[in-house]
Amino acid sequence: MANSNSDNQLQPPPDNLLVDLRSDTVTSPTKEMMVAMSEAPVGDDVFGEDPSVQELQSRCAALMGHEAALFCPSGTMTNQIAIQVHTQPGDEVICDRLSHIYNYEGGGIARNSGASVRLLHGDRGRFDVDECLSNINPSDSHYARTSLVAVEDTCNKGGGSVWDMDDLSTVSQAARSRGLAFHLDGARAWNAFVVRGQWEDRKAISSYGQLFDSMSLCFSKGLGCPVGSVLVGSHDFIAEAHRSRKAMGGGMRQAGILAAAGLHALDRHVSRLAIDHHHAIMLEKALNLHPDVQSVDPVESNIVIFNLHGPHADQAVAALSQQGIACFAFGPDKVRLVTHLDVHAAQLEEACERLGDARWPAS
Repeated sequence: MANSNSDNQLQPPPDNLLVDLRSDTVTSPTKEMMVAMSEAPVGDDVFGEDPSVQELQSRCAALMGHEAALFCPSGTMTNQIAIQVHTQPGDEVICDRLSHIYNYEGGGIARNSGASVRLLHGDRGRFDVDECLSNINPSDSHYARTSLVAVEDTCNKGGGSVWDMDDLSTVSQAARSRGLAFHLDGARAWNAFVVRGQWEDRKAISSYGQLFDSMSLCFSKGLGCPVGSVLVGSHDFIAEAHRSRKAMGGGMRQAGILAAAGLHALDRHVSRLAIDHHHAIMLEKALNLHPDVQSVDPVESNIVIFNLHGPHADQAVAALSQQGIACFAFGPDKVRLVTHLDVHAAQLEEACERLGDARWPAS
């Protein structure tokens, strides 16, 4: 049975590695990022005294049009903290069936918050307002209290699918008008900003941010940082998030060394995501010509998911590994490839050529 992996369950790369397309989490800090980290002013962040952490938090909050932010070790932690703050035990969270918070966070919604989940069946992780509204429970003690709606933009399991701004706005308005909190899992929100052409328009970024009551923004995926995620929201929300972070063991001391990587990435690594998106389209075109590929999900950002004619994902991964291309199974009949800043144009061009030489069962 093929393994349906998350970003943190990766097979080792092949010995003859040409390009590592397993995830955008496999990157190494650039030399310039390492210098920024080594020179970062630091302090004890648990005491609120790390200037680099404070700067990253302030910049992210202001960028997204929010009041405050909290630096955490991982996107899973920022998501789980947000859910814990927005819900009470026994409440219900609405999200898509492909959501990372449901599939790849260790059952954290139940384990950390004691909440249940109502799964929607949208389009590659994106659902419409009617489906969302029809899944809000009645105000009746027989039902779990619906308290939170969560979306993921871009959606990992949806092949890097990008939400339409009008759809997000409609869902946000509908949820908030009914007293529900609205949370963004923005692990790859930076990719979505670039796809929509928003990154150079700070007003557009702020307008996007204000659709949400809380946002999880990851730095260790497309932006190439070694670790870190920022949770943004109101002053009151972040004050409560501090308590959850402490209880989860997420308080760090001289964390400015890590925050400095995020500051460096904000200034230098967001706009270049367009290169990753171009590389993903190149892979899509090459895979669409492969006789053993049934179809390729439409590529919108830096994630490429291709579908096989049968449950042959492990064989496909092995065949690509022989060509020096590292990737992994995303289900019994699916394989995922992800482009990132450690993938250079010459490597990607060679990988597209080698794809044609890889063979696995066609049916």
